[in-house]
Amino acid sequence: MAEAIRVMGICGTFSTDSANGRLLEIAFKHCESMGAECVKWDNSSPLPFVGEEGCWDDESVKSFQNTALSSDAFILSSPEYHGTMSGVMKNNLDFLSYDQTSNKSFALMSTLGGQSNSNTLNHMRISVRWIHGWVVPEQVAVGNVRSAFDENGDLVDEKLNLRIRDMARSLIDSAEYLRSKR
Repeated sequence: MAEAIRVMGICGTFSTDSANGRLLEIAFKHCESMGAECVKWDNSSPLPFVGEEGCWDDESVKSFQNTALSSDAFILSSPEYHGTMSGVMKNNLDFLSYDQTSNKSFALMSTLGGQSNSNTLNHMRISVRWIHGWVVPEQVAVGNVRSAFDENGDLVDEKLNLRIRDMARSLIDSAEYLRSKR
């Protein structure tokens, strides 16, 4: 029996008790139903800024990179601020390199206060390409985020939930394929 695919979730907010953290939880439920093991990176103790003195020797950075190295796939979920991913997401991605991410699959999700668009998704896709990751074609943008979830934290629009399920399936299938080529 093959070892379970390990999925690392990276949230673009300091607190995973956010809309983006909730999206990761929803995606994780789908991944786990497909046999994957999921781990969410905890930003409550943020990574230092890239370029700060000693940042590459920081224990949190080493832990972050080791978690990435031991993962087969990634789910990124970021709010859109001023037309792009959050600074938290960008800083996290800046601590990754092809050493941890080459030939691994990525799924992308974003939230927006207004109408959904793909700016943040496209910017994350570009960053992932530079670290040699493979982004699955399915992606999810949740617009009007303040009204997107019900009182239980579930998505109001069932079509979005189905899109996340399909994205998770593509992520797991891609991760299995890419792992077989490493």
